[in-house]
Amino acid sequence: MKVWIKAKYQKEDKNLKRTLESYLNYIYEGSTIEEIFTKYKVSKKDRKEINQTLANRMAGLYLLLLAQDKKRLHDIVLKYQKNKMLLKEITPEIEGYIERL
Repeated sequence: MKVWIKAKYQKEDKNLKRTLESYLNYIYEGSTIEEIFTKYKVSKKDRKEINQTLANRMAGLYLLLLAQDKKRLHDIVLKYQKNKMLLKEITPEIEGYIERL
């Protein structure tokens, strides 16, 4: 019988922390999320809690991607495959330096 559990990665990893902080800054900076936080006057405490939850979940996905653990990633997709997000179409955004010739 399969049982869904949540596990926490106990080892502190400064590279992981720096990477995820950068990803969060990328997601938030100049985005609708920042506008919503400002518009609805989301407190600093609530922002920290939201950021921490998002960072923890992103870190878990990041580690599974690095480990190429397709089974666990697929399990997450199956469990959370709900149409509650009200998304129109997903358009991947990518930033970074490119070599110009």
